[in-house]
Amino acid sequence: MHDDRWEKLTRAADALRPRLDVVPTVAITLGSGLSEGFGLPTGGRRIPCGEIPGFPVPTVAGHSGEFWSGRIGKIPLLLQRGRVHVYEGRTLDEVTFATRLFAVLGVKTLIVTNASGAIRPDLHAGDLVLITDQINMLGQNPLRGPNLDKLGPRFPDMSAAYTPRLRVLAREAAAAERIELKEGVYVATLGPSYETPAEIRAFRAMGADLVGMSTAPEVIAAAHAGMEVLGISLATNLAAGVDPNASLSHDEVIETTKRKGAEMRRLLLAILARL
Repeated sequence: MHDDRWEKLTRAADALRPRLDVVPTVAITLGSGLSEGFGLPTGGRRIPCGEIPGFPVPTVAGHSGEFWSGRIGKIPLLLQRGRVHVYEGRTLDEVTFATRLFAVLGVKTLIVTNASGAIRPDLHAGDLVLITDQINMLGQNPLRGPNLDKLGPRFPDMSAAYTPRLRVLAREAAAAERIELKEGVYVATLGPSYETPAEIRAFRAMGADLVGMSTAPEVIAAAHAGMEVLGISLATNLAAGVDPNASLSHDEVIETTKRKGAEMRRLLLAILARL
């Protein structure tokens, strides 16, 4: 069977390059509600994802579905405002299309953000959490099938997928901005239903501190392509069973990201200034 994934990526890259304001070396993926919280930087160019051939467009509230290309300080940046998820009925090739497109465009550093549920008892709604590692519970891997040799090796190392150097830099930026930045392991689930209390207890026993429905496939694809990766999560709610009286809703996720988006933006700008 013909594998046309590379052709789709190069076609998308060829269509996007002429519309970019800069040649990006850094990309940021903004998660649920964080596009609005981060806002649009001044200048630059906005590019709707739907105008890029083959690009999957988000369907979930809180995901804008566009790129912003420009320079923040000295950093030539590509900002992805919103992402697609497996629970939308997307394949992992679609979920990781943007990440692989970044690699084709020459991006060397990927910053991923997301909204998550807090599993560890000392984490609270509104906390910013530096992701130190991940557990992929999607039951799938974006590298399954023929290897895209032009992007990376058949068996990529994931032992330092979240780049230690960038984690140090993020902690320095948070300290300078007087932002409390906790740390934790992120577990990705398929969704779209929220997890049961029993599942959360199982994830806690596995070593997970945060739970969400994204990020893990993108980080695998980025590690495969040799990119450095930094991950920051906004804990928007307590996971199921952590607070026995709480119920979970997407509205709560969006409300928390609106409330804490400015702090996430301040942290991301401080990190960019140190790259």
